[in-house]
Parts: sequence; C-alpha cells; structure tokens
Amino acid sequence: MITRKVILWSVIVAIGGFIFGFDTVVISGGEQAIQKYWELGSLAHGLTTSIAIVGTIFGALFGRIPADRIGRKKSLLIIAALFLFSSFGTAVATNWYLFMVLRFIGGIGVGASSVIAPIYISEISPAAARGRLVILFQTNIVFGIVIAYLSNLVIVHILGPDQTNAWRYMLGVMAVPSVIFFLLLRIIPESPRWLLLQGRDDEALPTFKIMNPTGYGQEIARISDANKEDASVPGSNQLFSGRYKFPVSLAILIAFFNQTSGINAILYYAPRIFQMTGLGKYSSLEQSLALGVVNFVFTLLAISVIDKIGRRKMMFIGSFGLIAALGLVAYSFFTKSFSGYFITGYLSCFIAFFSFSQGAVIWVFIAEIFPTQVRAKGQTLGSFTHWFMAAAITFIFPFFTEKLGGGSTFLFFTIMMVFQLLFVWKMMPETKGKSLEDIEHTLVGH
Repeated sequence: MITRKVILWSVIVAIGGFIFGFDTVVISGGEQAIQKYWELGSLAHGLTTSIAIVGTIFGALFGRIPADRIGRKKSLLIIAALFLFSSFGTAVATNWYLFMVLRFIGGIGVGASSVIAPIYISEISPAAARGRLVILFQTNIVFGIVIAYLSNLVIVHILGPDQTNAWRYMLGVMAVPSVIFFLLLRIIPESPRWLLLQGRDDEALPTFKIMNPTGYGQEIARISDANKEDASVPGSNQLFSGRYKFPVSLAILIAFFNQTSGINAILYYAPRIFQMTGLGKYSSLEQSLALGVVNFVFTLLAISVIDKIGRRKMMFIGSFGLIAALGLVAYSFFTKSFSGYFITGYLSCFIAFFSFSQGAVIWVFIAEIFPTQVRAKGQTLGSFTHWFMAAAITFIFPFFTEKLGGGSTFLFFTIMMVFQLLFVWKMMPETKGKSLEDIEHTLVGH
C-alpha cells in the first residue's frame, strides 16, 4: 500500500522533472530568433542551444556530492534556486556571454535534479510501487515539455511570429514553476535511507513509519544489515572498484542509447525539422506541440504498466518501434517523399515508442541497480553519460543536417537503436517487484 504522504512527497520532488522538461525544450521555440539576435553561425548557434546541456553534464557529475554530504532535500532546494536564477536572468540578458552563463547555470540544476530526484523517490518508495513513483519524475519531464511547447505557441500567437523578443518571454515563464518547487520542497522529509547511512536512525524512524506502517521495523533492519554488509567489504564505497562493474555497464549503456536515439536533438530542433519539410513557423510550433502531447500520453501509459510487465519487456517493445519509426523518417528524407504531416506522423510514432520504453525506464532503472553506498555515484554516472551524449548530439545536429542532410542523420539514429535492441536482449536484467536490497544481491559481483 502506498500512503498519501509518500505520493505527495514523490509528486513534489517530481516537479523538478517538470522544470527539467520545460527547460530542455523551451528554447526550441526561440532558437532561430536567438540565432538572428546575436548573428550566430551554425556552430556558435549549436553551442548556444546546447550550452544548457553542457551545464547538465556538470550538474550530473557533481550533483551527487551535496546529495551525499548534506542530504537529498537540501540539495533539491539548491537546485530550485538555480532554476529560478537562470530563468529570470536569461529572460533579460542582452549580452551573449551572460546569456550563455545563465543557460549553463540552469543546465547545472537540470543535471543535478536528474541525479537527486530519482534517488530520493526510489528511497522513499515501496518495492511494489517504485516504478510508478519514480516514473513520476519522467512524467513531469514530458508534461514540462508539453507545457513548454504550448507556452511557446501561445506567446507566438499573442505577440505574432515576427516578434523578435518573444524568446525572452518563453524563457522567463520558467520562473513560475521554479518558485513553486522551492516552496513545496520545504514540506518533504529527508530521505530515510540516507539518514540511516549517516547513523541518524532516530530521525529516519518517523518517515519509515509513514512509508511502511506495518513492516517498518523489518525494513529498517534489512537496510541496516545491507549497509553493514557493504561497509565490511573493502572498496564498497568505490564505484569503479570492480565490485559494481555490471551495474556500471548497465547504467552507461542505457544512458548512451537513450540519447543516440536522437530524442533531445528532435525535441530541441523540432520546429527546424518541420520547416525543413516545408511547413511555416506557426505550423511547425503546432506540430511540435503535437509531439509533446504524444510524449505525455504514452508516458502515462507507461506508468500504468511498468510495475506489471516490467522494464525489460518495455525496452524490447520500444526498441522495435524506434527502429521502424526512425527508419521511415530517414527513408522519407533520402527519397524526398515527405510532407510536414507525414514527418509529424513518423516522429509521433518515434516519440510514442520512446516515451513508452527508454523515456519511462531510464531514470527508474538507474535508480534501482546500485546499492545505497554508491547509489548517488551510480546515478551520477548514468546521468553524466546521458547528458554528455545529449550535449554532443545537440551540438552537432544543426551541422550534420546542414552538411549531410536529414536522411543520413536519421539513419545513424536508426542504427543505434538496432544496437540498443541487442543490449536489451543480451544484457538487461528485470528489476520489477524487487526490493533495492534484493536487486543489489542479484547484480553486485555479477
């Protein structure tokens, strides 16, 4: 049974996912206006669009340090403050270098939230519902994407498609959810598993009673035993000691394939992709919103089944669908047998399969496969890999589409999904319905 307070805490922390998603794609509505405003070439423009993702790399890489030292809750409060500072600053920046710094700071918040929020939710969730609760983070990411696309469309509708300063309003809107996130975080408790790791058992007890009213004593004992067992093993707190080589490999590969599907490049440059097929600016924003809605709907579907059919089967289904959808997009560009609406259909299929598989599974899976001793480090590794690949692909996407064309670019994404299918088939274990401690015993030293 999931108590209402556990659901409430998970929803509050998942607001970080909403801001994550909003910040990730909100620039898509204004990226061409920003390019004109500062008269940027294709590489400089790619850097401007991807600089926030570069920030996420640093946020993902170093976010686990405050999470381990000062706790999950205080770290999330810092992240909320970074979101607020970045959103307001980018809206009023008139200097390109200052704009880049502020987008970078916002990216740090996104990267850190992708590490800490899933960890927090996984550590307060009962095993039978952990998938559904952790996926709230991903649900809010895609909800944030939908609202970002909708917000961009409304702003362009109000101000007109030729309004050169519309992008400032697009970026500034993010200040509203940032304030809400900061205020609501004050009512959540600290992660009880983190408190046990610090030897603060008395502080952890009230939260465990809420999480598991009838079996909290046994759960505390099991977690404490697991922590003691880990602590007794030399190098148990060293992620790259060799003890954790299998979960390390799993985290790196699932994050790598997440981005080599092309998801972030498609979300960031959706209006540009649609304009490549002949659609006008306003129609391109409408089609981008359609992708966001599909993303949200299929993420909701994933929530309903992730704890029933499991992570691995969802990844199997998604891999086949992604190969087909991306292959059709590549074929359309090669043969020029497309219209904007055909591409919308193919990309909608791509988004649907991605949302149901990789998009839903990645943050749940990475948060599950590492023991408490190194969970923050493992989440950092997976998130760093994810954002490093996202930054690289977002940076080179305009250059590649300009030099090689859409066909070759989408063919590359298709081939990567074939390799993902092999990864799921040969390596990926199932984790549904297992306690974090049981998963540890299965994977550690594999």
